[in-house]
Amino acid sequence: MDTVKIDAKSTKMIAHRGVSGIERENTAAAFVAAGNRSYFGIETDVHKTADGQYIIIHDDTTGRVAGKDLQVEQSTFAALRALHLTDRDGQARKDLCLPTLSEYLHICKTYDKTAVLELKNHFEKADIAEILKIVEKEYTPEKLIFISFDYENMVNLRALSDKLTLQFLCTCEVDEALIEKLRRHALDLDILESRLTEQNIALLHQNGIRVNCWTADDRDRAQALADWHVDYITSNIVEGQ
Repeated sequence: MDTVKIDAKSTKMIAHRGVSGIERENTAAAFVAAGNRSYFGIETDVHKTADGQYIIIHDDTTGRVAGKDLQVEQSTFAALRALHLTDRDGQARKDLCLPTLSEYLHICKTYDKTAVLELKNHFEKADIAEILKIVEKEYTPEKLIFISFDYENMVNLRALSDKLTLQFLCTCEVDEALIEKLRRHALDLDILESRLTEQNIALLHQNGIRVNCWTADDRDRAQALADWHVDYITSNIVEGQ
């Protein structure tokens, strides 16, 4: 199995949770698979464990990706790290575990990929500052994009740095209220791909807002978005050629 190719033109392609259409999402295997392909960036999700560590997983619980169901933010790092994940076919694999934030950043750095880091749920200001310190130690902040559905996370990040690329995640309509919300704190947009049209992409660009979208796995739809000059496409399986 391989990725689906499009003519991405100027659009930057981002591997959603790594190449999750091939490997188990949010694992070193998925990140390395993206590193070995033409993707501009590798997207992932970070949670804080009960004992204050930062671990990579999308869901609030582990049941979908592991044989044991734990509440991520109520579990210790050791308990989460000890889990053996299943592959995409549901088979347990002893080589798959939940990565740390530092391990993810190291893979992005090794393969010279932009890290696209989603802050899952709400993070306290101190946690956000700590994550930035980890990024500054392990990676290059200028080569990282932060994304979050939590608007306060974005506001707190912007207060810490006016140089970071921040993309507000949403599923809402593109309208003047959203544009004003983004411009207030110099945020870009990461939006459900079905919300985008050629016209509203142009409107966002006219307001100085760069546009990412998720999750475009259909070849024809991804090609149309690239033809409309969307800035980024986040996909499980589509890459540029």
